[in-house]
Amino acid sequence: MGERAELADSETEALLCGISLGANLLDTAEMYGGGGSERLIGGLLRSGLVKREDVALMTKVRPENSSPPALFENCDTSLDRLGAAYVDFYLLHWRGGADLREVAGGMEELARRGKIRRWGVSNFDVADMEELFDVPGGKNCAVNQVLYHLGSRGIEYDLLPWLRRRGVKTVAYCPLAQGGALRRTAPDFATDATLGAIAQKYGASVFQVMLAFVIHNGACAIPKASSAAHAAENAAAPALADALSAEDWAALDAAYAPPSAKMHLDMD
Repeated sequence: MGERAELADSETEALLCGISLGANLLDTAEMYGGGGSERLIGGLLRSGLVKREDVALMTKVRPENSSPPALFENCDTSLDRLGAAYVDFYLLHWRGGADLREVAGGMEELARRGKIRRWGVSNFDVADMEELFDVPGGKNCAVNQVLYHLGSRGIEYDLLPWLRRRGVKTVAYCPLAQGGALRRTAPDFATDATLGAIAQKYGASVFQVMLAFVIHNGACAIPKASSAAHAAENAAAPALADALSAEDWAALDAAYAPPSAKMHLDMD
């Protein structure tokens, strides 16, 4: 969101719809639309249509900006765009060449200053997480945001259990395989027979079943929804996750097998 000015009204409507239905985690980053995504959310908060305390803001910093003082400066810039005094989650967007000791120390300082509530990372595999946990303050990492969907289940082998054991929340981006590169490589889920049969059984859509899968496995799904209709469809997925039967989950495992060995961490 926030990349094209002519879509601002429909994107704002989508945000309002999702929030009204309980989807109150707004995920963004300093690099999305050159800051346009943060500005779009900031416009909504400044309008007064949404109270700051009714949403959780998650934004991300690029690795080249992740060491103090650049980390502090870029956090302030994101806060200015968002029109907020603090963000609930501030994430290192990807590992890159970031110095994890400086990242953790800087994030902890931002928390002490009240600029962020919690901090985390994105696109970190087990080895990265272990290295992070070895630096001072690293164990305070609260979130790891990674690519995860029904056709990309590699994290279930080792990363997802590792995070669960240590109380780090998994946030699943591209849970509908809707990313740019993924559109060229992902299966055609919309016409998949197994997904279609389960969706029909519950009067749902294939994409709601895909979101239900991610939620059922303990991750927080953050699908893009640039229209109110899509936001409403996405918001119904948690209820579907509770409704699917053991037989349904077994059918999905048969169609999209869980990993039996370590797999490379997918990114988009």
